[in-house]
Amino acid sequence: MILENNDPFIEASFSLGNRLRRAFWNLSWLLLCRASPRPLHAWRSLVLRAFGAQIGRGVHVYPGAKIWAPWNLKIDDEAGIADGVTLYSMAPISIGRRCVVSQGAHLCAGSHDIDSANFQLIARPITLDAGVWICAEAFVGLGVHVLEGCVLGARGVLTKSTPEPWTVWAGNPATPRRLRKGPQ
Repeated sequence: MILENNDPFIEASFSLGNRLRRAFWNLSWLLLCRASPRPLHAWRSLVLRAFGAQIGRGVHVYPGAKIWAPWNLKIDDEAGIADGVTLYSMAPISIGRRCVVSQGAHLCAGSHDIDSANFQLIARPITLDAGVWICAEAFVGLGVHVLEGCVLGARGVLTKSTPEPWTVWAGNPATPRRLRKGPQ
C-alpha cells in the first residue's frame, strides 16, 4: 500500500489506485453519511461494510467520524465511535466489543520514519481489546495494543501498548494511574 524509496516531496506516497479509492470513499461518506441523522447507525454501518469494513452488530458510528480507509477497519459488536473521532487507518485498526472511542479522539496507525532521509511513511496496526474506553481528545499511536478494560483519559497520549488489562492511563505521555474493577 505505501510506496517505499520514493521522494515524498515530489512523488505520491500511495498508488493512483489507492488515492482514487480513498477519494471515492471520502465523497461517499460525505454524501451518504456525514449529513445523516445521528440515530441512523445501521445505515452508516451498511455504507462502511460496502467499503470493506468489518462491522459487528449494534455498532454506533456517528456521522462526524473521520475514517481514512474503511477496508482497514474492524469494529466488534456494540462499540461506539463518536463525532469528531479520527480513525487514521493506514494499517488495520481493530476495535473490540463494547469499546467507546469518545469525541475528538485520534487513532493514528501511520507516521513517518524520522531517521529516514525521505521521512519514509510507516504504518502499524492498532488494536483495542473489549471494553476499552478512549476518552475525549485522546491519542493512540501506531502499533499500540490496548488490553481489555483499559481507559485512556481525556487528552491522554498512548504510544506504547498497555502491559496489563483493566488499567486507567492518563497524561502525556500516558502513565498508569490505577486499576479498574473488572467484571465480577
